[in-house]
Amino acid sequence: MNDHYLKKLDRVTAILTQLQSKPIVRAQDLAKKFDVSIRTIYRDVKTLENAGIPIIGEAGSGYSLMDGYKLPPIMFTKEEVLSFITAEKLMQRFSHESLGNHYRTAMEKVRSVLKYSDRNLLANIEKQIDIFDNYPKTEDKIKNIIPTILESIAEKVQISIDYKAVNEEISTRTIEVVGVFFEFNFWYIIAYCTLRNDFRQFRIDRILKLIKTQTPFLQEYGQINDYRKKPNGNKTTVKLLVDKKIMGHLGNSKVYYGLTEEKETEKGFELTFETEWITDGFPRWLITFADYAEIIEPEYLKITMKELIQKVSKNFYA
Repeated sequence: MNDHYLKKLDRVTAILTQLQSKPIVRAQDLAKKFDVSIRTIYRDVKTLENAGIPIIGEAGSGYSLMDGYKLPPIMFTKEEVLSFITAEKLMQRFSHESLGNHYRTAMEKVRSVLKYSDRNLLANIEKQIDIFDNYPKTEDKIKNIIPTILESIAEKVQISIDYKAVNEEISTRTIEVVGVFFEFNFWYIIAYCTLRNDFRQFRIDRILKLIKTQTPFLQEYGQINDYRKKPNGNKTTVKLLVDKKIMGHLGNSKVYYGLTEEKETEKGFELTFETEWITDGFPRWLITFADYAEIIEPEYLKITMKELIQKVSKNFYA
């Protein structure tokens, strides 16, 4: 069998896997995924149909498997099997408890369909992989909170939450969730808040109570990254000139504090931020490397920094 037919066999098998895992598969997406022409995908689908696979759909609209059709279990490659254990270790460290429990049961099902040799492979290698995480685990106040939130997105229904803000103030909100994301060891929601008539970000561990309502929402909100990139009206633009020698120590913290642009100059790196924490959080972070940084704007941040440094000096030299 020549290389052309081997590639086709691999591609046709992969297309079958896509059909098993998704309700609708578009020819354009398959062509992009496998870096071939759409016409080639049409021929591959025809090959599957000729092999007796009941595929519904046609060119231009997308393909799916006939409802109720069952295929034999998929065989995994050795590389895929090894990737499972790595993913499992990551989930143990970084997933929310409500997700981690479901992932563990899913992995048990995956292990049950593996060949005996692959199960042995996992058993031999799982103690050789570890993820070191120094962040404390957040308390899981509500059982299955993230799956419930994801259900509300899929079903397009509002949820009601009791939320404790950073200042300890508790409010009840009705929200329409756009999506969830994980950043700096915390899970967050981006949602349209009916109380504020605007989009807001909520940290999931600060939700004290959550109810999935039966009230639908019709608005199409798009993708979560569309909202994370949009500037918020409450944010302040900050520009710093930072010495090159300290840049490696800032790591991801600069992203956490709202970095939007990083430009190298002869004098150092010019960093631009959009921050909501201009009065407290941002100055306290800046003070940790203030001897290597110059404030370009805003001017009042210089005054804030002077006052903070004077306060620190009083505590140590009173």
